[in-house]
Amino acid sequence: MRTQIKICGLSSIEMVSAAIDAGADAVGFVFAESPRRVTPEAAGRMAESLPESVISVAVMRHPDEHEVEEVVKALDPEFLQTDVEDFDHIQLVGPCRPLPVFRAGRPMPEKLPRLLLFEGPVSGSGEVADWSQARALAAKTRVILAGGLHPGNVGGAIRTVRPYGVDVSSGVESSRGIKDPELIRRFVEAVRKADRQKDFIGDVS
Repeated sequence: MRTQIKICGLSSIEMVSAAIDAGADAVGFVFAESPRRVTPEAAGRMAESLPESVISVAVMRHPDEHEVEEVVKALDPEFLQTDVEDFDHIQLVGPCRPLPVFRAGRPMPEKLPRLLLFEGPVSGSGEVADWSQARALAAKTRVILAGGLHPGNVGGAIRTVRPYGVDVSSGVESSRGIKDPELIRRFVEAVRKADRQKDFIGDVS
């Protein structure tokens, strides 16, 4: 199975183009407190260059209803990503779907959503998430693995966790908040190499 690739924290047209050119499946625009934060209007302008094959994700953290409405109106994202508990009070309308974030070290509910993002304790910190906990989740549902991934370790993450997708932000940056096109390219190549090896050898531990 082809691992889905999400490049997160894009804040310029050039960064978006680098992600598209490298072969990303999804891009994330951050609206939470972060050096990668963009305005809804800026994200909307950047998303205009996205081909139909690339998914846009609005990345938030504990937003209120007004903030969600503002982002959804300006960006029209396919997914809204925020902590799982936030969806207790968020009502999404239209085609936008939830991408709940589950964080390492916290107890997991018995009933899991069909798709989730598994993250370290703090988003964008570069801290590697607990791969053993992620693997247990990936055996039950579709997991997008985030947290401390970079070109040098993403192949091992795919072999260990068997995720549905992988998400990278700080791991492809030349400096905090600034994406490096070469690192993005190397990250995507590492994912595709791991996919080829997995397909050739078989999905084994």
